[in-house]
Amino acid sequence: MRIFRGFHHADMADAVALTIGSFDGVHRGHQAMLALLRSEARQRGLPSCVLTFEPHPRDFFAELTGRLDLAPQRISTLRDKFVELQACGIDQCVVLPFNLALSQMSPQEFVSQVLVKGLGSNYVLVGDDFRFGAKRQGNHEALVQFGEAMGFDVARMNSYEVSDPRMSTNPRLGGAVPSPVRVSSSLVRQALASGQMDEAASLLGRPYSVSGHVVHGRKLGRELQCPTLNLRFKHARPAAQGIFVSRVVGLSDQPLPAVSNFGVRPSLDPNDVNAGQVLLETHCLQWPPELGMQGGYGKLIRVELLHKLHDELTYDSLDALNRGIAKDCADARSWFASRHGETRRQTTRDRI
Repeated sequence: MRIFRGFHHADMADAVALTIGSFDGVHRGHQAMLALLRSEARQRGLPSCVLTFEPHPRDFFAELTGRLDLAPQRISTLRDKFVELQACGIDQCVVLPFNLALSQMSPQEFVSQVLVKGLGSNYVLVGDDFRFGAKRQGNHEALVQFGEAMGFDVARMNSYEVSDPRMSTNPRLGGAVPSPVRVSSSLVRQALASGQMDEAASLLGRPYSVSGHVVHGRKLGRELQCPTLNLRFKHARPAAQGIFVSRVVGLSDQPLPAVSNFGVRPSLDPNDVNAGQVLLETHCLQWPPELGMQGGYGKLIRVELLHKLHDELTYDSLDALNRGIAKDCADARSWFASRHGETRRQTTRDRI
């Protein structure tokens, strides 16, 4: 997949089949839309293209108005968005900076300057709740009219629905008949915020994960005999926070069982080397000895968050922190052991 910042690039495609959105999380609804886009692009002999924005438009308006609480909790980093878009087979992704000038474009200006002149849109696929232009004045009907006048086709995809994943994760609802729910980034955020990782995985179509290059930290974990792999999460409000049973992909041939702290580490000095930034700190329960203690730095890894143990806690001493870490590691091992038993039983039944 080719990635462009803005659209003033000589080597961009002259004409594309396009879809537009923030695509935070690239959940199953997004995936269905991207599959439809790819199919239509093939029929037309065009590259498939995603137009997305950074920062998220709601982030921009939250900062502009000083209402930072209105910014959405972020599911994925920009890097992880690119990874998932590429996994969906998209040919080209264009990232536009969402700024004051873009926010003040009229619907007609946005279509003529961005979609037609900037991107060469031949076909535009949008969701049923798509809005565009200043004050969200443009809608699907307006886009169809602009398409007829400016020479591109418009299609709309209805909401993507699945059986409510909460039915399968809440034992009190075990006897209830599942009702369909619309898959959305908001629903994924709700699942992550409440620690329902199985529900989030059902909506995403994969375990929730964060990827990146391992960076240096304060190295306090070594003092506590619990070295960690640290990934930075750029956004101040991640959708998931707390202590998780996790799995590390990318360090060895097999995923490594682990336990992770995702957040701001309230027990540490806020003036530490990471300056209070959000970190995903992961301790592998089985560290590959061939890597050595320095072997993780700079490596590109993916950390899957499988089960939430609890929210971040504040410990009043390093001894208390050490005991808390030991309990989290023990609980993670117990969780993996219980899941291993379920896997073995499932395998046996399948063989029969």
